[in-house]
Amino acid sequence: MFAHLRPAVVMIALFTLLTGVLYPLAVTGIAGIAFPRQAQGSLVKSVNGTVMGSALIAQGFAKPQYLHPRASSAGNGYDATNSSGSNLGPMDQKLIDRVASDATALRKENPLGGAVPVDAATQSGSGLDPDISPANARFQAVRIAQARGVTVAQVQDVIARHVQGPALGFIGAAHVNVLAVNLDLDSHYPAGR
Repeated sequence: MFAHLRPAVVMIALFTLLTGVLYPLAVTGIAGIAFPRQAQGSLVKSVNGTVMGSALIAQGFAKPQYLHPRASSAGNGYDATNSSGSNLGPMDQKLIDRVASDATALRKENPLGGAVPVDAATQSGSGLDPDISPANARFQAVRIAQARGVTVAQVQDVIARHVQGPALGFIGAAHVNVLAVNLDLDSHYPAGR
């Protein structure tokens, strides 16, 4: 019986070592050399080296002087350990009511913003998207300008500097990284000037 069991135990140990230890170490090592910034979480640091966040995970900016990210269903705020969508279908009354309620709140928060962009009133699939549409960013420009005591054009210039086109020119849509815009706004137009 041991003669039949021994090859199975040896194969389990060998493949556990290969696929569970050596392969992950090799991939992590290669990634650290080839893509050091991404391998470290795409962390965004201030001028003095303080970590401000990640370019890949949304943060909950709620103050009026900041660009706000998409709503999140990932736990309490933007909790990466609870990343998921709501799984509500387009005909689900709970989803319809939530989107209508969010749109009403957004109109109240941004009364001069115009029509509410779709991504402003809907949640992302992961609940952690760090980017919003340029339309969503422009929708919030009046509120941000008023809170910072600057012109809408100044805020829109900052937003325009951070608009990124689709990947490779055709994959996805144009987007704006919320953290990058907020750091740029703080750098050029500190709140309460």
